[in-house]
Formats: sequence, structure tokens, C-alpha cells
Amino acid sequence: MWLYLLALLVFYFLCRWYRERQTVKNLTEKYVFITGCDSGFGNQLARQLDTRGIRVLSACLTQKGADDLKKATSGRLKTTILDVTSTESIAAATEWVKESVGDKGLWGLVNNAGVGSPLTPNEWLTKEDFENVIRVNLLGLIDVTLHMLPLVRRARGRVVNMASMLGRLAFFGGGYCPSKYGVEAFSDSLRRELIPFGVQVSIIEPGGFATSIGQNIKERLKSIWNQASSDVKEAYGQQCFEKYYRMHEFATRSSTNLRLVTDKIEHALTSCHPHTRYSAGWDAKLFFLPFSYLPTSLTDYVLTRFYPRPAQAV
Repeated sequence: MWLYLLALLVFYFLCRWYRERQTVKNLTEKYVFITGCDSGFGNQLARQLDTRGIRVLSACLTQKGADDLKKATSGRLKTTILDVTSTESIAAATEWVKESVGDKGLWGLVNNAGVGSPLTPNEWLTKEDFENVIRVNLLGLIDVTLHMLPLVRRARGRVVNMASMLGRLAFFGGGYCPSKYGVEAFSDSLRRELIPFGVQVSIIEPGGFATSIGQNIKERLKSIWNQASSDVKEAYGQQCFEKYYRMHEFATRSSTNLRLVTDKIEHALTSCHPHTRYSAGWDAKLFFLPFSYLPTSLTDYVLTRFYPRPAQAV
């Protein structure tokens, strides 16, 4: 009996291994458009796909980012400037992509562009703080997708959206977690709508990576605290702020292996059987993902133990 079960298990994993390695044909003739290629995941992915011979169309926010990427890649890779918060900029980029792909259509759209936000309680923030993040991470992603979808449908291609484990489990305040929850919802509805057209939609859910937290985020936290009302400062206390600041020091020691994420995106673009969701990073697999399925009361109990204690806590 046990031998039959073991044989069945081995057969299952062999079939899965074989299925995972089936790749799309004629990749060198396919076009992939990536947003946010100045640095981080987008930059790494653009260089990675370029080495495979895929025709990469990279969108950077700055001219310097575009120039640096060109120097590091082959002549196949093309760049353009794109601000995902500007519909005019997105429309111009769409026309550029149309001219580049011609009748082939766009095989892959990778919505990678995004911004981070400090680890901070919601009460320290303003409506504008939320808007600044949501405008890029969610509304920009939606706007780019809506403009590019006709080209993706023509190629019966792929859409890959950068979400986050914080789109499953909100760990701190501000616009970052709501924006990533929104990406999850938009991607789910989009996937179901595009199935009849042969278009597949995948979601990437990274855990913590050092590229998403930088010195500018820490300086932004200082600015937020300095501008907080006297009532907020009294309720939370200077010691609470200092502990939140030190939490960013831990975040900067997160994984720097960007390929843990970009390999997932590459699989979503090149596999005959892409996944609906990809989690990336040890913390995503061992912490955030399991905790997202636990009862809310238990999750609240555990997560609140990580939060710095306010001065006026009861």
C-alpha cells in the first residue's frame, strides 16, 4: 500500500517537473514591455530577458535610467520614458509600443513600476500620503494595462502584475498595502475576463527585498513624524517613533537576490503553463503566506506583537 502511494507521489512530482519546464516557442520573436526599469526588479528583468533573446521594450522614469540600461544590454533592447501617473505619457508609450511590435502584438506586459512607503501608523499620515502611493502602484498599473490590452489580446499573450505579500496581509499603515490589495483584486477580475481571449494573467507576490526600502524611505518617515500633530506625538511618543525608525534598519537587511523575483516573472512570461500567483522570498513562503490563511484573531495577536507600543497604550 505504502509503495503504491510513494510511486503515485513520485509520479505526481515528475509530471509537475516536466510541466514546469515546457516553454513557449519562438521566444526570440516575441515582445515584452516592462515598466519601472530604472533599477530594482524591472532593471534586472530587462537584462535577464535580453540575454534570452527576447525583444524587450523597457520603460524608465528617467533618461539616465534608460541610458544606463542600454549600456548594459544588447541592441535588441529598446527604451522609452514613462511616467505611469500621467495618462499622456502612457498614451505616448502605447503608440511607441505599437510601432515597435507591428502586427505581432505584445506578448508580455509586466507592470513592475511602483514606489514604497515608510512603516508607519495610519494616523501619522495625510490623505495625500496615501494618494501618492496609490497613484503609482495601483492607478498607474491600471492605466497602463487598459492602454496596452488591445496589443496583448492580438498576441494572445501574458499580463504580469507586481503585487506583494502585503497585498495579502497588511502589516503597516499608509497607501502601500491598500495599493497592493487593489492590484490583487484588479488582476483577479482581469484574469477571468481575458480567459476567452487566450490571455493569461499572473500575479507576483514578493516578500521583503532590500530594493524596496532605501534611505529616502527612512528620511520620509522622519519628515512624516516632524509634521505630525502635537496630539499624535503625545499619543505615540518619541520612543515609539524611534522604534519604527529602527524597524527600517532591519528592512534594509532583507534579501538582495532579485532573481528570486525576476525568475518568477520570467517563468510567467515563457512557460506554457504559467501560474496564477508566484510567491518569492523565504519570508513570503514561511511567514506571510501561512499567516494570511490563519483566523483573523490569531493573526492580529501575533502581528501586533511586532508593532512598537505607543506611549498612551492602555
